[in-house]
Amino acid sequence: MIEWRTEADAATVADFACRLIGMAARKAIAERGRFRLVLAGGSTPLSVYQRLAVSSQKWKRWSLYYGDERCLPADHPERNSQLVMATGLAERVGKHYPIPAELGAKAAAAEYRARIKSAQPFDLVLLGMGEDGHTASLFPDREWPDKPVFAVTDAPKPPPERVTLGIKALQNCCCMLVLVTGDSKAEAVQQWRHGVDLPIARVTDVDHALVLVERKCLGLAGSQAARIPQGIESVT
Repeated sequence: MIEWRTEADAATVADFACRLIGMAARKAIAERGRFRLVLAGGSTPLSVYQRLAVSSQKWKRWSLYYGDERCLPADHPERNSQLVMATGLAERVGKHYPIPAELGAKAAAAEYRARIKSAQPFDLVLLGMGEDGHTASLFPDREWPDKPVFAVTDAPKPPPERVTLGIKALQNCCCMLVLVTGDSKAEAVQQWRHGVDLPIARVTDVDHALVLVERKCLGLAGSQAARIPQGIESVT
């Protein structure tokens, strides 16, 4: 069953996520000597990466992977890998494995499939959620091949060609952390909680997922803040 935790705003979501990732890293390094983290795109995770980049970690033991990537030139500023590099996080870690999406979706998917094979199970998979309930590049109303990494050629958002980890690869982890901020996500959160078949609901159908959600994503404000839906922990 998914664990839900609500935070006051996007900044506190990012602060708490940074602490949780640091704890997961220390645990993984103590037990296995390495921390394998799958990164998500989006503005909320970027706030986490900025915080992580200035924190104290055993960086040489960290390995970074990606949940998805846009098929754009390697140095394109809208690539997830470039956005992460801009935060300073990528240059700190021991190993950084961007998806080579500049090769084209199919070629990049094949190469990354081989890359992640020895990395699984991941220690932590970080996910975000779009306004339509998508996560990584798994979009609603699509058929997804049963592959750990595959090409996407018809994404509803530009660019249409992308590379994404599949459901089973994302689920193959010790811990899954989902970050949801912004009131534009409120409708998707309610659909998710009411059993609508969204991509994020499918991916988080595991017993090791934690969702950190900003209060206004739940439509809660002022005096309504105390009436939190069942299953969500209020944190003040």
